[in-house]
Amino acid sequence: QVQLVESGGGLVQPGGSLTLSCAASGFTLESHSIGWARQAPGKEREGLVCIGYSDDSTYFEDSVKDRFTVSRDNHKNTVYLHLNSLKPEDTAVYYCATSDPSSDYRAPCSDAHALDYWGQGTQVTVSS
Repeated sequence: QVQLVESGGGLVQPGGSLTLSCAASGFTLESHSIGWARQAPGKEREGLVCIGYSDDSTYFEDSVKDRFTVSRDNHKNTVYLHLNSLKPEDTAVYYCATSDPSSDYRAPCSDAHALDYWGQGTQVTVSS
């Protein structure tokens, strides 16, 4: 089964850290750009950061640039989003996405709109 599965969310206090995982099954993540986005209650989904083929990072949201980092482990077929210095406003469902694994087109981070193959999301709640 071809899918992305996010995990690692939970409840954390302000100032705390979490690492989210995006694991792929049915295809290899190594040749794909992977984007992370989040959706807070009552708000639209917003793109955060993308890791490209060469492990370069592209940030779409300035408020997380100095606090969130993205990495990948090709042996585990997994991409990670490291969340640091968390704030209550970071509370949201976090999603990873890539371009359609069945397509020959591997969208780069510069074509973020083509990263439209989503996982189911993982909830992050920042609260004391």
